[in-house]
Amino acid sequence: MSANTSRRERIYLSSPHMGSHEQKFVSEAFETNWIAPLGPNVDAFEAETAKYVGMNAAAATSSGTAALHLALRVLGVGRGDLIFVSSLTFIGSANPILYEGAEPVFIDSNEESWNMCPVALERAFTWARDKGKLPKAVIVVNLYGQSAEYDKIIPICRNYGVPIVEDAAESLGATYMGRPSGSFGDLSILSFNGNKIITTSGGGMLLSNNSKWIEKARFLSTQARDPAPHYQHSEMGFNYRMSNVLAGIGRGQLMVLDERVAARRKVFARYVEALCKLPGFKFMPEVTNGESTRWLTTLTVNSSLISPSSIIAALATENIESRPVWKPLHMQPLFQDTQFFGQQYSSDVSKRLFEQGLCLPSGSNLSNQDQLRVIEIIRALKL
Repeated sequence: MSANTSRRERIYLSSPHMGSHEQKFVSEAFETNWIAPLGPNVDAFEAETAKYVGMNAAAATSSGTAALHLALRVLGVGRGDLIFVSSLTFIGSANPILYEGAEPVFIDSNEESWNMCPVALERAFTWARDKGKLPKAVIVVNLYGQSAEYDKIIPICRNYGVPIVEDAAESLGATYMGRPSGSFGDLSILSFNGNKIITTSGGGMLLSNNSKWIEKARFLSTQARDPAPHYQHSEMGFNYRMSNVLAGIGRGQLMVLDERVAARRKVFARYVEALCKLPGFKFMPEVTNGESTRWLTTLTVNSSLISPSSIIAALATENIESRPVWKPLHMQPLFQDTQFFGQQYSSDVSKRLFEQGLCLPSGSNLSNQDQLRVIEIIRALKL
């Protein structure tokens, strides 16, 4: 394979995968002139997603971060409140905490799922109880297409009377204990960003079995406009709603979600078969009693012969996108003075996963030929 040949087409980490259904709903929006925010596609997309996830109500938003911000607003989070949140995640899981002037407390991952460690969560609750200030909410992130261990996490939070916000931005289509990802939180959020398993190009959704919370979120997301014949506002709101056009894309994407999950799991399985015997390579485990979407194929590389950064560099030379695992939030400069709890006082699983972690191209539209190209480049390195 020559360098020129290998660079003809870029291989992306997780590119949008459009199908045959989206255009129908988008065309309807144009034909009926429902171009502005809200409309029939938004209503239908909310209902269809809520049904798929198994929640009573949903509100489509401009992003997953917007949905998370609304969740905290609905729960009455304010200045000085504590919010427990997974550390190994994208910063969008924590920024809304800062929007409200609240204080994040970061919880480590465990080895079994890479998600929030129940033991570390219990340690954080003990600390907060002894301090006399329990958190206002716990944001549990479902990482890289896999649900957290909610059979262990929910009883801990219920014991302290603290609600769960399930950040299922990366895990739509996954299951745990026979239930869909996104159905475990008192409030749950999804993301339809361009790299997610299904996309609206940009967008998100807030879901709950508490319909009044969703009604409140809708009110806040449309600039908190009071029911009056003129524009009247009694509280601060946001411009957070999804457009009718983008919701049409989402409806078409949702129709093939299960196919997209199956395709990504096949991509993961091919990587495992080809690379699992390389020294120091260990793929993200699948949580017991759960099925991951394998949104991204992730692994750790613990070898004196090669590092994740050298693999990323080698792939980049061949016009292939890959990236490290999320840098834990407690390691970010923005949060350098923030409280962090590991399974034990000195443990930091999320830091090790970041230092050794690697994400490989994983799109549901990744061809066998392109995946073989990725595999061949990695196997050709001096291992």
